[in-house]
Amino acid sequence: MFDMATTALLRAVFEEVCEGVPQREIGARTHVASKILEAATSGELSPEDLRQVGRKALSHAPTMWR
Repeated sequence: MFDMATTALLRAVFEEVCEGVPQREIGARTHVASKILEAATSGELSPEDLRQVGRKALSHAPTMWR
């Protein structure tokens, strides 16, 4: 479980990375969220590093919108 500040950071990074991804693209958004959470759970809490993780996940996400 993350504290409120970390949760806010993770949410902000996720929203930034997925800003162009439609809400209906559940698979892509879920993939990005899981990779960001995985990185944070491993101790990665740098906003820039989390953005990179999210962007990489998005480029490999199952999606129809690209």
